This record gives sequence, C-alpha cells and structure tokens, in this order.
Amino acid sequence: MAKTISQYFKRIFDDYQVLVMVNPEDFSGTELIVHPDGKIEKTEMEFDEEIFEDLAEDEFQPCSPLEFQLLLAKS
Repeated sequence: MAKTISQYFKRIFDDYQVLVMVNPEDFSGTELIVHPDGKIEKTEMEFDEEIFEDLAEDEFQPCSPLEFQLLLAKS
C-alpha cells in the first residue's frame, strides 16, 4: 500500500507567517503560526475537500516540506 504524500503551503503576512500541511487522502493536517518573536503555535486541523481552493483563494503558495518539518521540530 502506497503512503500518502502530504502537501505543504505557506503565506507570509506583515509580521508573522502561516504554514499548512494537508494530507489529501483524509484532509487532516497541521497549521503552524510563526510569530515575530520566534514562537511557533501548532494546531492539528481537520479540513474539508475544498481546502486546496480555500488556500489558493487566501494566496497561500506551495512550500518546501523541509521548511515545514524544521519549524515543526521547533514547536
């Protein structure tokens, strides 16, 4: 059985950034909010099947899985 590959997205706001990991199989995922002081908030999420359209509408861009995983390790 093949393992599902998550997809990663990022948006940089004025003073913080948000990174999102989405499992396209069950629409589960993780959101990381990186604050200006370096603090990282981690939230486990349950998305719906429109998540990819929602991310595009909110101007999230694809990002590197490595970047996400490094920040996740710091959270």
